[in-house]
Amino acid sequence: MENCYRKILKAIGEDEAREGLIKTPARAAKAMKDLTSGYDMDLHTVINGALFEAETDGMVIVKDIECYSLCEHHLLPFTGKVHVAYVPDKHILGLSKVARVVDMYARRLQTQERLTQQICDALEEVLCPKGIGVIIETHHFCMMMRGVEKQHSSAITSAVKGLIKKDSKTRDEFLHLVS
Repeated sequence: MENCYRKILKAIGEDEAREGLIKTPARAAKAMKDLTSGYDMDLHTVINGALFEAETDGMVIVKDIECYSLCEHHLLPFTGKVHVAYVPDKHILGLSKVARVVDMYARRLQTQERLTQQICDALEEVLCPKGIGVIIETHHFCMMMRGVEKQHSSAITSAVKGLIKKDSKTRDEFLHLVS
């Protein structure tokens, strides 16, 4: 990967031997490996048995989870926050595991739409809840720094299943609590 970054530096007209750039290919390769570390993660390893017997049927919400990902179209970041809610059936999940699942999928080349669905599907698989909802709000650098250059634009995506999708009162509660 370092050699590829050297070639990129050369292709844009830079001198890869310049003092400030000598270690850049190694740093960039290390950064890219970190930014795409989700490919090395597995859902069940991330969850690591942190399922507990549900003692409630009330909605569980983890909101404002920081999200950093790379747009698969331009390899530029998109950043924002993720809100996850579920109505437990038999199990609840350790709260930090929700954020870890978000990171696992966000640390891959992504579209926001797919990321939203992947988080929803993964948590549904692990929890088998009565209902689940995921909302992601982000700012895409590919829209802010290039192309249309709309610095104040944002994107919002959602995925809902089960009770949160079918029952309007539950969906309204979800939307109210994450707004």
